[in-house]
Amino acid sequence: MTDTSSNIGTIKLQLAVFALVSASFTNIYLTQPILPVLQQEFGVSTIQVSFTVSIVIFGIVLSNLFFGYLSDKMPIHPILLIGGICVALAGLCAALTHDFRLLVTARLVQGLFIPALTTSLAAWLARTLPMERLSVVMGSYVSATVLGGLGGRLLGGWIHPPLHWRYAFFSAAALILVTTVLALIVLPRTSQHVNSAGSSTTSYRSLLFNKDLFLYYCCGAGAFLMFSPIFNYLPYRLAGAPFHFSTELITLIYLVYVLGIFLGPIAGRLSNTYGGGTTLIAGTVILGISQALLLISSIYSVILGLLGICAGFFTIHAVAVGLLNSRLSDGHGKANALYVLFYYGGGWLGITGAGFAFEYKGWTGVIFFVMCFLAVPLITGLKNRA
Repeated sequence: MTDTSSNIGTIKLQLAVFALVSASFTNIYLTQPILPVLQQEFGVSTIQVSFTVSIVIFGIVLSNLFFGYLSDKMPIHPILLIGGICVALAGLCAALTHDFRLLVTARLVQGLFIPALTTSLAAWLARTLPMERLSVVMGSYVSATVLGGLGGRLLGGWIHPPLHWRYAFFSAAALILVTTVLALIVLPRTSQHVNSAGSSTTSYRSLLFNKDLFLYYCCGAGAFLMFSPIFNYLPYRLAGAPFHFSTELITLIYLVYVLGIFLGPIAGRLSNTYGGGTTLIAGTVILGISQALLLISSIYSVILGLLGICAGFFTIHAVAVGLLNSRLSDGHGKANALYVLFYYGGGWLGITGAGFAFEYKGWTGVIFFVMCFLAVPLITGLKNRA
């Protein structure tokens, strides 16, 4: 294969990966901007309506390792096909139901099969591509997770009027089906294991009980635990006094999330220059200050605080992943699968726990709840400086 045809193949693969991962992550946060709308329509509590987001993350936690394992045993194409169909059908069910329990069940099914489109794809890329192509394509993968998270929020609360939130599920289902077909066409049908990292014999158990690596798993979990509740309960904060924002205006605030597309590479460079430990500590300090800013009843403080939340979170996340992989000599795929497991487990615990805090003390309860976990990335940073 010539260099030109190889480059064209890489670009096509990047586009297919970017499209499918973006569409998958769009489904995760689809209901987040419209939680007050859903709460009123279905007549449920704040904690119950938060399940429409947290149950998706819980589903991802449950099935992530399974699909990582399955992708080593089966060709990627049938896994993607089954995953795409199941996520789309569950989305259609969510759009059509008037039973809140069925809505939550449909969201759980989406969470269970999203790793078929994301974790399996990442494992296939790591197993199949040579390292020089893998780093390029995985850059698209990471950017797609950020864009998909933002896209889901915009689709749910802005592109479609909130009272027609059901159309957002129809749109997301169509997007999943189209991008799945695109991936099935573009991804080469090969069983060749080009990248030797995919054939590792390192066990999940040895990676889980490695004390140094375990700290990075917890760092990712703690970071997402603090990040998820902020954006999940933000609509309640901005819809109430003293702001009284509309759903469309609240959704616009989520545009701060796009900052994450640029912060990953910047955090990596800072880590290389100043060390991972120092960068983690700096990210934690920024995160803590930003959380405090969100207690002030000023839209300028809220926007500045949210920008700081994104800066601190994406810095901690990027550095933790980088430190994890730099400590590995083998088993990169399984170690990263464990990181993702802890990461989403932290997100689910954060949204659920903050729901009780919100019921008890409102927005102030949410902020003080997440502040309790600043110690996790701080301790990780201090240990990496020692």
